[in-house]
Amino acid sequence: MQSRRETLKQSLAVAGLLGATGMFPQFAWAFNKSAFEAKSVADAVKAYGGAAPTESKDVTLTAPDIAENGAVVPMAVASTLPNVKHLLVLVEKNPSALVAKFDVTPAVDANFGTRAKMGQTSDVYAVAITSDGKAFFAKKEVKVTLGGCGG
Repeated sequence: MQSRRETLKQSLAVAGLLGATGMFPQFAWAFNKSAFEAKSVADAVKAYGGAAPTESKDVTLTAPDIAENGAVVPMAVASTLPNVKHLLVLVEKNPSALVAKFDVTPAVDANFGTRAKMGQTSDVYAVAITSDGKAFFAKKEVKVTLGGCGG
């Protein structure tokens, strides 16, 4: 049985090797600063290469009608569209509209759940961006009774 110290040394050695070869997961790979700083739904979609979004019944958003606590609002997004590349969750009136981005591949079912922080009543959007740059959305108003973003 390995001691805790030996395990830690081996883990650090592996992390060092991965870092030296460029294979260590870097936060910069997935972070799109302009998308997360976007103040509007359209700007966030554009930051991920999507065109102006159009409403679609093939994109679904599940969220409560009333969120009693805006600090933790459960949401689920899904799409049955072919060639979906990204699924976004956006809250229109949040300081930064983009709440979550999920990458979709043919091996991944385009169906995700998350929790969002909402400071006030707002429209929430689920946006599917396809590999050809088209964007489709579903929208729902979520009423917040107790703000979660400092509200």
